[in-house]
Amino acid sequence: MSDRTPAHPAHRGADGPRKRPASGASQRGGAPERGNVPQRGSSGTTKPSQPTRLPPQRENPATKVDVHDPDGVRLQKLLAAAGVGSRRTCENLITAGRVVVDGHLVTELGVRIDPNTQTVHVDGSRVQLDESRVYLAFNKPLGVVSTMSDDLGRTCVGDFVSNRKERLFHVGRLDADTEGLLLLTNDGELAHRLQHPSYGVLKTYLAQIPGPVPRDLGKRLREGIELEDGPVRIDSFKLVDSAPGKALVEVQLHEGRKHIVRRLLEAVGHPVITLVRTDVGPIRLGDLRSGRMRSLNRPEIGQLYSAAGL
Repeated sequence: MSDRTPAHPAHRGADGPRKRPASGASQRGGAPERGNVPQRGSSGTTKPSQPTRLPPQRENPATKVDVHDPDGVRLQKLLAAAGVGSRRTCENLITAGRVVVDGHLVTELGVRIDPNTQTVHVDGSRVQLDESRVYLAFNKPLGVVSTMSDDLGRTCVGDFVSNRKERLFHVGRLDADTEGLLLLTNDGELAHRLQHPSYGVLKTYLAQIPGPVPRDLGKRLREGIELEDGPVRIDSFKLVDSAPGKALVEVQLHEGRKHIVRRLLEAVGHPVITLVRTDVGPIRLGDLRSGRMRSLNRPEIGQLYSAAGL
């Protein structure tokens, strides 16, 4: 016979079976269910219970993202600081799959990145995270030389930004007799790409020339004209307006050689009377007054980066 006895023996009748507690009855004072309390042997000692199993620790999935930098700044915070939107808006952009970091889609909110070494795109447009970068559109007046200083004492572009603390430089040049859009920045990589013809960033000019304009002039310019420093072809030509003896034409090209538009039109018998640059890539001069400048907004900066392949 076993010497093991239950902790709470139930009474039996002489021949009757052991009674079971009613279903749903309170466990207080009644027989506990097996396994809910430790069992005692004849010695009265308690058997050791099974070790408690803790639920597995949940890892932050964001830490597994390839672009995650544990020492960096939260992505949504950087986006908000860059002017993309409120913190909540930026969080929604991330979870909606509209944010890419270093070419990797990021949808987790815990991702941290280094704004100095990593690049971020929202809806395909690059976001400038470096708050020290400056991007300005300047309407250069006639007679102003495209330098940041001038030993001859002539009015130069640098005179218009002399009160700024940043060390700015102009993207390309406009000669003194040409007015219009000139970009200023301290972003060297972007400036280089915007100027280099291999990146194909278009510059748009409005030129007043002697008329009438032959119908085949645009075709000739698109096919290419041989100049003293090599051939040049424009990307687009359009007659905007005409009057007796003169015409206003729009010329688009990605070349950046000195006086290129003036030399090109003179070579085909239509020397420039007045010349205005109206566009650099996606940036338009618009109604910006002569001698004034404005900061580019976030979408414009993103469009410039896209145009330059960044």
